[in-house]
Amino acid sequence: MKILFQAPSLNTIYAARTIYYGYKHAFEDMGHAFQVLTADDNANEVIATFKPDILFTSMSKYYMKYLDPEIIKKYKKQMKVFVSIGFWNSPLSRIRVNETPSISQNKKFIDLIKAGNYGDIYYNVCEQGDQRMNGFQKSTGNHPYTVLLAADKTIHYFDYDKKYKADISFVGTNLPDKANFLRQQVFPLKKKYDLRLYGQDWSNSDKLLGFAQRVGQYFNIPYIKSLQKPKLNLEDERKIYSSSTISLNIHENYQRKFGGDCNERTFKIPLCGGFEITDDVACIRKYFVGGKEIIIAKNKNDWFDKIDYYIKNPKMRLSIIEAGKKRVLKDHTYHNRVNQLIEIYNGIN
Repeated sequence: MKILFQAPSLNTIYAARTIYYGYKHAFEDMGHAFQVLTADDNANEVIATFKPDILFTSMSKYYMKYLDPEIIKKYKKQMKVFVSIGFWNSPLSRIRVNETPSISQNKKFIDLIKAGNYGDIYYNVCEQGDQRMNGFQKSTGNHPYTVLLAADKTIHYFDYDKKYKADISFVGTNLPDKANFLRQQVFPLKKKYDLRLYGQDWSNSDKLLGFAQRVGQYFNIPYIKSLQKPKLNLEDERKIYSSSTISLNIHENYQRKFGGDCNERTFKIPLCGGFEITDDVACIRKYFVGGKEIIIAKNKNDWFDKIDYYIKNPKMRLSIIEAGKKRVLKDHTYHNRVNQLIEIYNGIN
């Protein structure tokens, strides 16, 4: 099959980067022709020339800025359009410039969906029944599919590197929504353990540069759109997880509150042979057997107790690491997600 995947900027340093590469690597590894559509491309010319079987895009002002819905309408009979969507009722602040506000508050989006001139399939990471999606199907007439995030088995595997050896590591963006959790449940660990933090926006200067870069990407401004490079190469993350006694997984407050979606780290850490202790997000219990394939800390005291126990008893980690890795390889790689998406495609074709 021929896959056209819209990613307006390949210079992003945030989660969209690893999601893009996860799908790219999986589609290509499975023998499909894969092409990216960026802000630098002429969308009309690319679609006309490449003739994709599936176009993957996202329902957001940013994506639509570089792929006019009228172009999609023009080629709808020649391809199927899969649209990644945000929440119907979003809990995210409007100041989160890289996030899509509530679909329910955007008449243009709703009209596009109802008219049938945009997507054939609408999907996001929410579990079915998540209250943030209540009203989407009734208001638009379209069923929202659940397609989880995943791990990329082409680059996520065990790869020990003494450079990254640590008692405890965390890889992620320092988001305001995590501030209290980090202050109360992560930073205190420095007093007792070798704790290492990696990722984006851990300094005020990086936060400012990151904001400027996102603005540059939105308007596709040369140089500004690539002000910062990722702090880690794609390959570095696996080395961190493989080389740490414990790899922490921390979600945003709204994810713990609603419980219907989790991040990529949930799946990446086990696939790299890492030992994961995660905060409590309800849906994770659907994907893993708690205590056997992953360790879920139920509250603050449980968090510190479990970290202390597995630091002092490292051999107790081994069966959990192995079981978690098997679970991810079986159910939670981007190859699994590609198979799911192609099955959906075949069902509507």
